[in-house]
Amino acid sequence: MSTDGKNAKDLMQYRSLGRTGLKVSLLSFGAWVTFGEQVDITEAYNCMKAAYDNGCNFFDNAEVYAAGTAETVMGQVLKKMFNEDKIQRSDLVISTKIFWGTPYYHDQMNKANLKGLSRKRIIEGVRGSLKRLDLDYVDIIFAHRPDSHTPMEETVRAFNWIIDQGYSFYWGTSEWSAEEIRQAWEIAERLNLIGPCAEQPQYSMLHRTRFEVEYLPLYRTPIQMGTTIWSPLASGLLTGKYNNKTFQGTDGRLGLQGNSSWLREQLESGQGLNGLEERNVDRIMDIVENLRPIADKLGVTLAQLALAWAANNPHVSTVITGASRSSQVIENFKSLTVISKLTPEVMSEIEQALKNKPRPAMDWRQMN
Repeated sequence: MSTDGKNAKDLMQYRSLGRTGLKVSLLSFGAWVTFGEQVDITEAYNCMKAAYDNGCNFFDNAEVYAAGTAETVMGQVLKKMFNEDKIQRSDLVISTKIFWGTPYYHDQMNKANLKGLSRKRIIEGVRGSLKRLDLDYVDIIFAHRPDSHTPMEETVRAFNWIIDQGYSFYWGTSEWSAEEIRQAWEIAERLNLIGPCAEQPQYSMLHRTRFEVEYLPLYRTPIQMGTTIWSPLASGLLTGKYNNKTFQGTDGRLGLQGNSSWLREQLESGQGLNGLEERNVDRIMDIVENLRPIADKLGVTLAQLALAWAANNPHVSTVITGASRSSQVIENFKSLTVISKLTPEVMSEIEQALKNKPRPAMDWRQMN
């Protein structure tokens, strides 16, 4: 189908979040890094309104982002959207994440229960998030990381209680292993409780194995997990802004000073970025340059190509985008016009440029 003359809103898809009946926009908007650090309330509103005007219905946050300030900013923006733009709360899907607390005081006396997924932590954390967001409920609560110190049954029961109280409609996980997700789901099934319906993992052209291999069984029945992927542009590396190893002072997330400078420091130190599979800076820059001719041939930006590539995966429920300017939101959402251009031939060209397709998991039945 030709997309000529169609804008992003005309092309927005709404995919089911896993096995649920909840529909989320294929492209969504998240507050990580920008809200409370890079942008004020005015620009935050401009970004969220631009996303909404282009068909976005899903907005993501977390208690730990900017030590809670990101939730406060989003809450103020939502209030303006409800009151001035007459947008209905029921039209939006809002999520936040619980685990680390806010702010970071974990090593201080009397703060032992600030972090984790105990019943106390989950319930108090959710109440705190709702207060900062100025909402009666969120649509999805994510367990931001697994908690090896809390029995899984306690965590599952606590999230079920959150749903029973009407604080959230669904719960999910973020950066959990496939085995941990399966364990939580099986406990919920055994106890006739509500299990996790979605995972929020990192996924991009530079980070593929967990999403494409480890989680593959979770996409099938009976679990049928949905996914709300983050960092589809690998913190800006896939935008083509960084054409050398000097990130400081550049126009992008890796050039930031202050609280976000750790992104650049991680990459420059050779640790890899947020566990990014591609750790070698030279290798990353080569991949970006190999992708550039493909983007040019399609008449799109590298960022739009990377976002469309992620959205093209049928196991992706929604791609969480971020931006510090409304113009950036609009450019990102134009990636919806690129998806139809990703023919098998183009996808093959992209694989040749990436040279990082994960190997399928070994089936134990084939080892005899």
